[in-house]
Amino acid sequence: MIDRILPTPEKFASCPDDERILPFYDGQFECVYILLHPFFKPTAIDIERFFPSAWPDKLEIINGCDAISWREIIGLSGVNSLCDIDIGLRTSIGGLKKELSNEQFSKKLAELDQQNIIHPQEGDIPPLLENRLLKTIKELGHDWLWVGDQFGTERKLLWIDDLVEKDEIPSHGCIFTHDHSLLVTTHWDSHCSFLCSSKEVIEEMLSLDPFEGFYCTPKTEVYWGAYEI
Repeated sequence: MIDRILPTPEKFASCPDDERILPFYDGQFECVYILLHPFFKPTAIDIERFFPSAWPDKLEIINGCDAISWREIIGLSGVNSLCDIDIGLRTSIGGLKKELSNEQFSKKLAELDQQNIIHPQEGDIPPLLENRLLKTIKELGHDWLWVGDQFGTERKLLWIDDLVEKDEIPSHGCIFTHDHSLLVTTHWDSHCSFLCSSKEVIEEMLSLDPFEGFYCTPKTEVYWGAYEI
């Protein structure tokens, strides 16, 4: 019996596993910007809706919640840095080795529940970022985007305006342009997404919408909170 081994996914449509981010994309993308997934607070949705069987859909969250930045969370939670938030979130989902986890950071973030502040979800491009990204990519002159799964085995080409109105991106999925010049993808244990392109394109996107985040250095790891940013 022959083992069925998947081919290596193309870099323009894939995500690094547990390694340095820029070296993974070497030869494909010049630059990677870490997009921090916002915390959020319901304003027009009952807080009781936020459990798995009743979780609001994309447009409900966009229209019924306010985004809260990681910078704001530093002040609200008492942690000291973006790295502390990253480690606290990963600890809360069991996404770190014991020696890298920090239960104190996780507890401080858990206390935000008392203010009806909800943690960002790991592994998916969040609703409060998705349409902002789509509209900014359209501003760059793109009308279509490929939507792919995490394994690089399925993809479909969709009109950006349709993506804005619907919820078409699969869990752990990615979006990338037809010319392979831009990718947005999310690591399954991360509360952030990777915006991959040229420095010029990313700078233009940030001028259109100042997404909270930071640029990768050659040393930035997927599990960046535990290492050098």
